[in-house]
Amino acid sequence: MTPVASLPERPMLGRRELIAIIATTMSMNALAIDSMLPALDDIARDLGAVDGNRRQLVIGVYTIAMGIGSILPGSFADRFGRRRVLLFALAAYSSLALVASLSRDFSTLLAARALVGILAAGLIVVPAAIIRDLYEGDEMARLMSMISAVFITVPVLAPSLGQGILVFASWRWIFASMAIISGLLAVWIWFRLPETLPPENRQAIHPMVIATNMRTALTTRSSIGYVFGTALVLGAMFGYVNSAQQLYSESLGVAPATFPLLFGITAAAMGAASFINSKIVMRFGARRVSHTGVMIFILVSAVQVWSSYVHPGDIYWFVALTGINFALLGFLMANFGSIAMQPFATIAGAASSIQTVIRMLGASLVGVTIGQAYDGTAQPFAWSLLILSLIALLLVTFSERGKLFTPPRPNRPRTSLPGIRGEP
Repeated sequence: MTPVASLPERPMLGRRELIAIIATTMSMNALAIDSMLPALDDIARDLGAVDGNRRQLVIGVYTIAMGIGSILPGSFADRFGRRRVLLFALAAYSSLALVASLSRDFSTLLAARALVGILAAGLIVVPAAIIRDLYEGDEMARLMSMISAVFITVPVLAPSLGQGILVFASWRWIFASMAIISGLLAVWIWFRLPETLPPENRQAIHPMVIATNMRTALTTRSSIGYVFGTALVLGAMFGYVNSAQQLYSESLGVAPATFPLLFGITAAAMGAASFINSKIVMRFGARRVSHTGVMIFILVSAVQVWSSYVHPGDIYWFVALTGINFALLGFLMANFGSIAMQPFATIAGAASSIQTVIRMLGASLVGVTIGQAYDGTAQPFAWSLLILSLIALLLVTFSERGKLFTPPRPNRPRTSLPGIRGEP
């Protein structure tokens, strides 16, 4: 298979560098969310948005817009290739971060956040298509877990980055730093990432072709339950992110300087679990691991509901239980995602787009709802974990036709593509 003619040949890319590039690309989304958290009070005060939970919209508007914007990048990536869509998304991300840094009122800031969410949605759609171009089945789940273990360091470090910037400069420099980082990533992708879309898999930009591909992705029973299930558990996590600053400062009485550390602990638990998942998923299979994970998630969530009433305001109970559930997400997200993408080798971009729309838009709306339900206690968050995980289990059971914990499935040899070197 020969390289795409319109792109210059690039040096061979090893698996480790591929993981690093994809993880960094995916982490730009987390950076746009988590680095904001320590600055929400300052942003609200400077731009006149101090009423109630209104400050949460800096996060909620971005995630909702990214969910809406995810509808098209996959189809464009199926036609024009993965690299071009990624580079466009990074250009939009960088320029609109600069616009946000110059905002003089809250409405302008929200408009910039909405635009970057829509135009930069390719940063969360295209990576899954790239990995599906190269891997499948449990091997794809393994690689996605390794990527998750790397990019999860951003939610761990991003609040500290935001807090550190606030020590020396205003919140506007948080957005400026996002623009700089995305520009550096664009240079890295331009020089090192080859095109992974096989020429024979290129799809026409035609409404009927796009609609047919997306309808196929939406009506495949073995996939769709995992997509909606992911949206629900991810929505619970978004609810936590939306209300985390208020939960820790108001409900739990945590000092502002301590907040990034505690938030980082819960995020680090997910990263550690993702790393463990990458080591065990090939042996036990993505289905066995994720089905076990969602069962335990339900049990821990029930304990968290109990704790929110019996130990209200207890920081140790809250961080411990939230950390455990975030760790369990490390056994769910990559495995659910790889199972959902498995049937769509020839329409990976379109499938990734429609799945990302469901996941991101659904999770964002759920997350905003949970965040706006914040009442000064951790009870709305705890109940959301339990209810949403129970529904997610029902959806997965639907996709599996009632047969959970099935054994690992054999992987067919992955496609050999130019510029990608396999490594152990």
